[in-house]
Amino acid sequence: MHQNVNSDKQTTKTAIPQKFVYFFAAGESEGNAGMKNILGGKGANLAEMTSLGIPVPPGFTISTEICAHFYEAGGKLPDWVRPAVQESMNKVESKIGKKFGDVNNPLLVSVRSGARASMPGMMDTILNLGLNDQTVEGLAKSSNNPRFAWDSYRRFIQMYSDVVMGMNSSLLEVTLEDLKEEKHYKLDTEMTVEDLKLLVKKFKDLVHQMTGQSFPADPWEQLWGAISAVFHSWNTPRAITYRELHSIPAAWGTAVNVQSMVFGNMGDDSATGVAFTRNPSTGEKAFYGEFLINAQGEDVVAGIRTPQPITKVAAAAAGVMSLEEALPQAYAQLVEIYKKLESHYRDMQDIEFTIERGVLWMLQTRNGKRTAAAALKIACDMIDEKLITQDEAILRLDPAALDQLLHPTLDPKAAKTTLAKGLPASPGGVNGQIVFTSEEAVEWKEQGKKVILVRIETSPEDIAGMVAAQGIFTTRGGMTSHAAVVARGMGKCCVAGCGDIEVDYRNETMKVKGYVLKKGDVITLDGSTGEVYLGEVKTIEPKLDGSFERIMKIADGIRKLKVRTNADTPKDAQTARNFGAEGIGLCRTEHMFFGADRIDAVREMIIADNKMDREKALAKLLPMQREDFYQLFKIMDGLPVTIRLLDPPLHEFVPHTDEETKELAKRLNTDYERLRSKVKSLHEFNPMLGHRGCRLAITYPEIYQMQVRAIAEAAAQLMAEGKTLSPEIMIPLVATDKELDTLRAQSIAEVNKVQSEKNVKFEYTVGTMIELPRAAITADAIAEHADFFSFGTNDLTQTTLGLSRDDSGRFLGTYVSHGILPKDPFMSIDQVGVGSLVKMGVDLGRRTKPDLKVGVCGEHGGDPESIEFFHKVGLDYVSCSPFRVPIARLAAARAALIGKKIH
Repeated sequence: MHQNVNSDKQTTKTAIPQKFVYFFAAGESEGNAGMKNILGGKGANLAEMTSLGIPVPPGFTISTEICAHFYEAGGKLPDWVRPAVQESMNKVESKIGKKFGDVNNPLLVSVRSGARASMPGMMDTILNLGLNDQTVEGLAKSSNNPRFAWDSYRRFIQMYSDVVMGMNSSLLEVTLEDLKEEKHYKLDTEMTVEDLKLLVKKFKDLVHQMTGQSFPADPWEQLWGAISAVFHSWNTPRAITYRELHSIPAAWGTAVNVQSMVFGNMGDDSATGVAFTRNPSTGEKAFYGEFLINAQGEDVVAGIRTPQPITKVAAAAAGVMSLEEALPQAYAQLVEIYKKLESHYRDMQDIEFTIERGVLWMLQTRNGKRTAAAALKIACDMIDEKLITQDEAILRLDPAALDQLLHPTLDPKAAKTTLAKGLPASPGGVNGQIVFTSEEAVEWKEQGKKVILVRIETSPEDIAGMVAAQGIFTTRGGMTSHAAVVARGMGKCCVAGCGDIEVDYRNETMKVKGYVLKKGDVITLDGSTGEVYLGEVKTIEPKLDGSFERIMKIADGIRKLKVRTNADTPKDAQTARNFGAEGIGLCRTEHMFFGADRIDAVREMIIADNKMDREKALAKLLPMQREDFYQLFKIMDGLPVTIRLLDPPLHEFVPHTDEETKELAKRLNTDYERLRSKVKSLHEFNPMLGHRGCRLAITYPEIYQMQVRAIAEAAAQLMAEGKTLSPEIMIPLVATDKELDTLRAQSIAEVNKVQSEKNVKFEYTVGTMIELPRAAITADAIAEHADFFSFGTNDLTQTTLGLSRDDSGRFLGTYVSHGILPKDPFMSIDQVGVGSLVKMGVDLGRRTKPDLKVGVCGEHGGDPESIEFFHKVGLDYVSCSPFRVPIARLAAARAALIGKKIH
């Protein structure tokens, strides 16, 4: 299936599969657990459980391939699907001894979705299908329980009218609540048969009134409607959002599972429940779950009644009765089955079951969703239990989920009022008072206040405010915007590109959904989902335990890629070391220039009219830079430290308003008009491709000379203290080998000068960032003058795709949802385009120098999927922000194991 199922109008025609309906029943199963791509996770596991001799109600699965045909046919079920469905329904009838649509002994079915990846709560389900005014009487007689029959009918109308007919389900819910209030009932179970009959009539009248259609009486019409609705639910907004969040391709589609009904609402010997074979929050090896007596499956998850714990131990703590006590025989069988399932799948299982008149039926099993902490504990325990190997444990863990462990998160039980949703730019959960300027963030923090810095977009000038703030919020910019990159580097929570919120700097307000929030009002950010909440939402502090350390140690023993960090401050460097970083792969020296004690010296250097004045200003910066590098070298203690020489255009360092320019003219004791004219002359129409990087040093060699001298003097100081170190001088934005040749020679000359002055020798290397397509294409020539390459994949992505990372956030989401791009290329590397240039650069560079050290220092260095690609193309290391170091360590181990499997 290669078509994009998001579009109803398809240009490609999918071939009709030979088989597309798969039957399952005791002693006969046409599928198995290995057929998830065709049967979806639920269908494959129902078939597998049946094969294992576990009691599963008979049914059949319509394959995911039909989802594609459904959308190709303009959102209609093709006629040629129907005979195969009817044939399988006949087989279910003969197994059960009931007939679909029969007025005396009716077969009722459930219709559920089932994609190959678990999407809990995202897709639609319909229970009790097959009921009408005649079959309900047949069910009442055959079950000898009229109340149960009419309760099932009213539930069916509620579900079907909502899922298939598009009716607002709350209207029927209100009708039900009104009846209960009128009769002074507290629980649904108190309603009599007569109440339920009246409710069914009211429901059907309301459906007709609101939809203009009569509720369908023909069971086959009901079934075709339900199957179509499940296929439609693949493309509901909530399903699309979930797929985008979890990188599930639209082309996968969903399967449809049609299964004979079993009833948990037939009295006090019936029940329904959901359970996990281990605790999904903590990972503890204890059976964990909830059930309800005399209820149907949706009651457990819908919160209509409060479910009770399954085990005696858990129920005792809550002061209620457990399933273990209420239905001991069914419970004992459930325990036997859960152990069998966990042992068979060799993973923690999430199971659904129904007990009908004391008989246990299994409705689903799947690998259970779990928190990151639980995932690590379960992996370690299962290694110890010899259920899985260390390699399997690593392959099962989701590296990105480790983010949960490294940052505070929002309490899932806390009440929340959502204001808007932006991009989850940097994880964590934080709250604070809103401020609109960097200066205020610093000032308020000094007063002991917790603040959220709210900006339309951030620039390097905002760095002090970003440091002071609890979290950062922007209305513009994408996942690799300035705000996102800097926040991730600091381990700060950030929500970016939230265009629904209007920020007004002049009035110091932010407006959304009728709310007007002023400076000082409190908001909460969830950097893991991109959500913004009104007021303060409770947070939970992160905890790292022995399981985390153990998994990291296992990962380090497997991986081939080294993991470095992007760090510009001693604090970031120390954080990264604590997380296991093996050096610094990118120190952005421009971030060091924005401190209040040095920004004016930088500006003095920029406005200088001649080399002598420039050198005079640079001399003020030299001792500051030397101390910066000394601290980083000291913390890294002999590990490699790659220092990128000044990269951004000079205009980023100068004031942007006339007011700021006037203040600066006073401080520098210079003429305002002269300064204003100089600032204006630095303006560029496209600064990203302008006078920046190595181009600055070709024009003003003294800038890089000062920085190289600072590196060399810091190294000499450490050598004098008896320490070892490994400085790597990196020249950015090289497009031609001549640029690198010129600047390399200057750098070596400056280092030699310092070594001679200080009478000290130390090893160092000079390399370059490959961040322009031309550099990748001519990497063989560039490698002649480089000791190492580091791919700057942020700029390489911008220059290859012709996309601005700060502006493309507005439309990239559309590109991804329409299947034009598989993912946001700033989050996960574009393997076909940008990736080809990386591979070319590696191959050409090593053709010139077989031992050329090659790494990556763009934000992609912390993305698990990109890391797998970098492993494949033979990089030596990846470098990422400090809080992504553990993620990269685990992802690099998984990449090595996946590579081993492939070969």
